[in-house]
Amino acid sequence: MKAENGNAGVIISVRNLSNRFGTNAVHEDLDLDVYRGEILGVVGGSGTGKSVLLRSIVGLRRPSGGTVRIFGADLQNLSAARRSQLERRSGVLFQNGALFSSLTVIENIALPLIEHAGLPRPDAEKLAEVKLVMAGLPKKSGTLFPSELSGGMVKRAALARALALDPDLLFLDEPTAGLDPIGAAAFDQLLLTLRNAFNLTVFLVTHDLDTLYTTCDRVAVLSRKKVLVVDRLEVVAATDDPWIKDYFHGPRGRAAQQAAEAVHKEL
Repeated sequence: MKAENGNAGVIISVRNLSNRFGTNAVHEDLDLDVYRGEILGVVGGSGTGKSVLLRSIVGLRRPSGGTVRIFGADLQNLSAARRSQLERRSGVLFQNGALFSSLTVIENIALPLIEHAGLPRPDAEKLAEVKLVMAGLPKKSGTLFPSELSGGMVKRAALARALALDPDLLFLDEPTAGLDPIGAAAFDQLLLTLRNAFNLTVFLVTHDLDTLYTTCDRVAVLSRKKVLVVDRLEVVAATDDPWIKDYFHGPRGRAAQQAAEAVHKEL
């Protein structure tokens, strides 16, 4: 397990977070810490605000209340220049890839290098080719447009773009959604390889039980507008809660656990 305990290892600190849409409260007094070098999986039933939490942390949504600190700084209270510096240390893979349809894959990956790192386009595209290969895509796929990619290739291209600026922190929103089991398993292994190679900290929103068992150091369950429990997966799965029991101990949960145990025996 890569996570560090103690305040020195806290990369993300969420305190008393509230998110409301009109009279509807999605989060109330939510607390969560994410530690350096860990992969934290965030799960919860429909409407528990998993993606809303992610967007609040990365600064795409201003919370209704509470504080979010990344690398020790509160993004909401920083100057634009300082906030931009911190945002460059994070990469985000959105649920549907969010690639620009009018740009080729290489152009999509190179864009943050041009806009945020100030690289000339030829240099940015050369570096983008390196990120493309890191994400497990062949170099020739860089000339394709997003509409010409398979679902798995879109995810990898979006991952390459998220890695463009060599981030310390990676946010992934349902990265294996819509992938076939083989493609999802390959993505999980790629994520582990990248985390271990570059000491990434990963905030992972997912509903994929195989991904949880394969990649996550800890799991946070959103329920009742808060983090109900956050701990190692075996501790979370043993929590006395109806949703957790249905999720982790149903047929899919048992199958994912058995598959993970089989892999560990082979290693």
